[in-house]
Amino acid sequence: MAEDLNINRNITKEEQYQSLIPQIEALLAGESDFVANMANICAALKEQFNWFWVGFYLVKDEELVLGPFQGPVACTRIKKGKGVCGTSWLQNQTIIVPDVDLFPGHIACASASKSEIVLPLIKNDEVLGVLDVDSEFISHFDDVDKFYLEQVIGILLK
Repeated sequence: MAEDLNINRNITKEEQYQSLIPQIEALLAGESDFVANMANICAALKEQFNWFWVGFYLVKDEELVLGPFQGPVACTRIKKGKGVCGTSWLQNQTIIVPDVDLFPGHIACASASKSEIVLPLIKNDEVLGVLDVDSEFISHFDDVDKFYLEQVIGILLK
């Protein structure tokens, strides 16, 4: 596939995901490098949705370590159970935070971040890392994002 995306922001959020997911599948088809695929997923999501920050953290030596991302510089290491990312890892579940200032123990890597969704990368019952997406708007993420971002993770972990 050509490395160009067909970006359309003049449709509903659900339609944007439905348009983007097949493009992500095509972009990753035939590429086995996990880091390259994470990098392209970050770029595709950032380009389509123009989120403040989108990236991956990977479990290494009992910490989440910063992986491929798009956006401003970020926290490099996060302990299990700390912040939204560490909590998602600990609980093995997606967490949607409408207002990060109200999340106990939130790690403020960037003060402009106002809401967040974090999804664990689970393969063979093991959390390999998390996909972290931040917005500069309160209550930006919902179950539509959860549903489709879980599909994106499924594509990555195939």
